[in-house]
Amino acid sequence: MIQIDLTGQVAVVTGGSSGIGFATAELFLQAGASVAICGRDAGRLARAGSDLRERFPQAQLLAARCDVLDAGEVAAFAGEVQARFGRADMLVNNAGQGRVSTFADTTDEAWREELDLKYFSIIRPTRAFLPMLRSAAKQGKGTGNAAIVCVNSLLALQPEPHMVATSSARAGVLSLIKSLAGELAPEQIRVNSILIGIVESGQWRRRYEADTNAQAAGQSWQDWTSELARKKHIPLGRFGRPEEAAQALFYLATSLSSYTTGSHIDVSGGVARHV
Repeated sequence: MIQIDLTGQVAVVTGGSSGIGFATAELFLQAGASVAICGRDAGRLARAGSDLRERFPQAQLLAARCDVLDAGEVAAFAGEVQARFGRADMLVNNAGQGRVSTFADTTDEAWREELDLKYFSIIRPTRAFLPMLRSAAKQGKGTGNAAIVCVNSLLALQPEPHMVATSSARAGVLSLIKSLAGELAPEQIRVNSILIGIVESGQWRRRYEADTNAQAAGQSWQDWTSELARKKHIPLGRFGRPEEAAQALFYLATSLSSYTTGSHIDVSGGVARHV
């Protein structure tokens, strides 16, 4: 059970219509915060908003369609948050998915797409919401309430050759987060990240459904993911759940971690090999 009251605070979650982002929005609402989520898919976003309002009837919730790679749409989203809530205390940058490719088969265009997604899905929302975060930090008077948290991948520290573009971009994002933390610390804005391994998602569900061998054998989702976890040598023997990543994000976004900045939490099920 969450032991913190976020009444009067506002959390912004990009990519909040499903998976980790949706689970994170749930935690913020449960703690009493007002929440703004965004996503590119209008239909999925509408369903997410409806689900959250059903679970939290008294919630102050804004669900807005926004492509975080479009500077104009991000600025408009920030404007909606300002108009609706008048502030933003916590920003969770959660967007992007992995690209399976080796150096030999990654085109220049694919490299640019991957770098653009991984960097600007953080840069543009951070730039747009920074004025509100600065205001929240001044109001908080050093309490650690103003925070930016980014969803990153263990690939940042443990690259995989079959995901060369994503691994490279993720490593760069880790450096970006560390630099931001140092720059914003004097203003009492904390910047941290989580490093995820394999977490259940719509993308993995689609891979399961497309596995003709698994479907023909009647293999369940649990058995399929457990088998894959063993093949990928995940010590805990399973995929992570969105709510498990969300709990780490919640901790880093709130004053529960008020003396933590420029850091990351490993949420990979023990698959990290580095010390």
